[in-house]
Amino acid sequence: MTRDVDVVIAVHDPSRPVDRAVRSALSAGAPGATGVIVVAHNTPIDAIVDRLGPLAAHPDVTVLPLADGIRSPAGPFNAGLDAAQARYTSVLGSDDELARGSITSWLETARRTGADAVIARLRIAGGGPVPTPPTRVFRGRLLDPVADRVSYRSAPLGLVSTARFGDLRFAHGLAVGEDVPYVTRLWFSGARIAYDRRGPAYVIHTDSADRTTVASRPIAEELAYVPAVLDAPWFDALPPAARSAIAVKFLRIHVFGAVGNRADPALWAPGERVALLDATRRILAAGDGIERVLSRRDRDLLDAVLDETVSAEVLVSAALLRRSHAHPRSLLPRDLRYSLHREAPLRMAGASALQLI
Repeated sequence: MTRDVDVVIAVHDPSRPVDRAVRSALSAGAPGATGVIVVAHNTPIDAIVDRLGPLAAHPDVTVLPLADGIRSPAGPFNAGLDAAQARYTSVLGSDDELARGSITSWLETARRTGADAVIARLRIAGGGPVPTPPTRVFRGRLLDPVADRVSYRSAPLGLVSTARFGDLRFAHGLAVGEDVPYVTRLWFSGARIAYDRRGPAYVIHTDSADRTTVASRPIAEELAYVPAVLDAPWFDALPPAARSAIAVKFLRIHVFGAVGNRADPALWAPGERVALLDATRRILAAGDGIERVLSRRDRDLLDAVLDETVSAEVLVSAALLRRSHAHPRSLLPRDLRYSLHREAPLRMAGASALQLI
């Protein structure tokens, strides 16, 4: 292993600004210590090389072809991980970029803490920071996956040790969410996880017209990663607190998000309601009663999800109401004894706000 980091970028369309992504990755680390592996996925490699221009001939840049006929980033990301030989790997979206010096900062964090994985700070291009995960802010750089709510970071953005996780791959056969099983396994593996809270950020660009959207996908397809996680032997071996932490994140982000992405009641055919109900029941069964920490408005939405007789209009309305985060019903659970649980709305809101300081 001659390099510190290999950055893997998957690109499926030469119109994407992959040249910007590659240029940023090279500037994020020390010269010669950072390699970039670009995987041209189901698109002519010559077109990607043309898009890269002189960068394609850079000694630290490798361009690989992959034609698998599958519309999923799992294949190209895994191909890049297969080719990686550095001490750490990192993944970067072809639309996104790394702030100058970010990889150097992540490596320094790993050196100081002995971490197997380093979580990057996130920032929206032209905007502010992204306050996830909502960690405890005064506990140093090493994180506890449950107490620091690490599951809310749904993508492995930062560094991942090749020695510890060299065999870990993105989930095959999933149209979306292929990184959810990967990252959930990563966070709850018992590895040392560090957070580079103040270093240069991973910069997310949101201006691409064809970034993946899930609103038009069937629910069963969109939430296929739920059984991919919950049915895994490693998940069953986790302690109850870890399973509950994953389950409540699945409810808030994935189940409620799926409803929120479908604000038109006409999208809710009976089969879609059944698929949503099935996924939700599986999550609740794994969560050991963790739904008790949800806000009253979240519980209203959960009740609507669990009752197929509730109209699609009521379901959508409940999803819209939960977005009013300052409303008292969005801040308190039904059972006030859970008001100060680490996953309860008040503590979650406080932790999220502190990330912005």
